[in-house]
Amino acid sequence: MKKKLVSFIMLLTAMSMTLAGCGSKKQEPSTNQEGQIKPGNTSSVEQVLRMNLGADPKTLDPQLNSATDGSHIINNTFEGLMREVGGELIPGMAESYEVSEDGLVYTFKLRDAKWSDGEAIKAGDFEFAWKRGANPATASEYIDIFTSANILNAAKIAKGEVDVSELGVKALDEKTLQVTLEQPAPFFLNLTAFPTFMPVREEVVGDEAWAKTPEKALSNGPFKLSEYKMGDKLVLVKNENYWNAENVKLEKVICEMITDFSTAHTKYTAGELDINEFIPVGEIPRLMAEDDEFYVLPKIGTYYYAINMNNELMQDVNVRKALALAIDRTQIVEQVSKGGQIPSTGFMPEGIQDAQGNDFNEKAGDFGMSETADVEKAKALLAEAGYPGGEGFPEIEILYNTNDGHKAIAEAIQEMWKQNLGINVKLTNQEWAVFQDTTNNNAFSHLARRGWIGDYLDPQTMLDIFESNNGQNIGRYNNPEYDKEMQLSRTSTGQERMEHFYKAHEILMEDMPIIPIYYYVANVMVNDRVQGWELNAVGKFWFGDVEIVE
Repeated sequence: MKKKLVSFIMLLTAMSMTLAGCGSKKQEPSTNQEGQIKPGNTSSVEQVLRMNLGADPKTLDPQLNSATDGSHIINNTFEGLMREVGGELIPGMAESYEVSEDGLVYTFKLRDAKWSDGEAIKAGDFEFAWKRGANPATASEYIDIFTSANILNAAKIAKGEVDVSELGVKALDEKTLQVTLEQPAPFFLNLTAFPTFMPVREEVVGDEAWAKTPEKALSNGPFKLSEYKMGDKLVLVKNENYWNAENVKLEKVICEMITDFSTAHTKYTAGELDINEFIPVGEIPRLMAEDDEFYVLPKIGTYYYAINMNNELMQDVNVRKALALAIDRTQIVEQVSKGGQIPSTGFMPEGIQDAQGNDFNEKAGDFGMSETADVEKAKALLAEAGYPGGEGFPEIEILYNTNDGHKAIAEAIQEMWKQNLGINVKLTNQEWAVFQDTTNNNAFSHLARRGWIGDYLDPQTMLDIFESNNGQNIGRYNNPEYDKEMQLSRTSTGQERMEHFYKAHEILMEDMPIIPIYYYVANVMVNDRVQGWELNAVGKFWFGDVEIVE
């Protein structure tokens, strides 16, 4: 049977300026005028969903999480002011909102809703959560998203220039939240559905382990944490105090933590899992051609290697470019990853448009990069750096988190650099939580595997992570001209704003502090008995509309 592949063109046409990919072939949730999800059919089948989460999430705290695995859980246990469902933004905790004529002041009216312990959700819970995330003392890896959102004083707070109390968010009363921006942000409402912007209660988060401790974890989404076993599984159950609980069909979501692809796939084929994203590479071509439960979905993101710019060897731009040009990306996506990924000749993935409707990736060009290896040019650059034929070039290290797919790609690149440049590469893997600490602290030697999934439909979501003060800039890239273009984008509008993004992207690719490998797609297997599931193009599962059928 022909595999279901949702193209970016179809996706963007159908969803206009809101980006989401509905994974379900069965149904899409519909809403009434108040934004409430309409009741679906009832079922006598046990409403238990079993999925493979992969790694044990480092955290389930909305303001501290920066990983996809944690986002899957947070997106289902918490709810922001808005929620993205079926490619549309609908009211979440906000029953309604108003925007000032200049686009700078948003006033949200909260619906009557409760936390999972029965206490009322207040506007002050949002104010506290946002100020907590924007406070440098919290050490949120997503602190820069408040600056990206153009929230008043966020940038100054991040730099320690003003106190976090000056952040442009204020609870006017228990049901009214006011947010003030420095510049209009067309994607701001989308961000209010992002995990970092979800509410938490002040008296709960003092315990660092609260979000993984069932008796302490509080939720305001359709599910709540009922069980957590480190490295094994976590279990979510329906949150009876969720405002839309009567329309949530699932009673339980069992999330196993299986990092071995073969084990995960075996459990799926044996009927012990309903959803699995961790599929052995060797199985993908057959599944793509034959299996109706295998999906290829668009995903706004780029798989790349971050380069440690504090390493003396890697500070030579000719070395960095030689490494980048010596990789055959077509070979990697066709013979290694095999999941429909797209070879990358830049950092900006397909599917993001500029103000004139141009695909940013297409207009930006390829920066002299090739989808296949340019061996002669790579050799010449390495020779110019003082290492003809790789002579005298020290062994370098690629660090990746434990995962069969990352290992296979690293091994392929190791061999390409050996054959094309005559250099030796050491491969090192670390478990996910350790790997995150190592890379976030810039404690890797030369190169580290990295992937970035966009948070909203705008070039800024991909490019601001390379500003010198951004916490996601693990390689510590620092170019004042790049920072300048990104800052100018925040004080510009329309196509003028986009031109600053184009220039920043050009600077990034000329400096080559990263090595792009491919643009992501999502490969996932979902049992046909699961209806109403969704995996959007920024990589988050939504189970609030799922129903298990015969």
